[in-house]
Amino acid sequence: MKLLIVLLAVLAAVWLWRRGRRPSAPPPSDRRGRGQALPMVRCDRCGVHLPGADAVRGHRGSYCCVAHRRDAEGA
Repeated sequence: MKLLIVLLAVLAAVWLWRRGRRPSAPPPSDRRGRGQALPMVRCDRCGVHLPGADAVRGHRGSYCCVAHRRDAEGA
């Protein structure tokens, strides 16, 4: 019986010690500063994918740069 009480006391001490070591707040996420995912478009000239907001729009599609729009559309 005495051994059981000592074992319970040791387990309680370990439990309290581990509980005290836990941080009160969860660690900060490494996704800081990231927003919503942007829709991606494909350049009709070279095939590279880029955010739609960065794409150069043309009459025949979206392009990654003005030079590719010029090459594809002849303008």
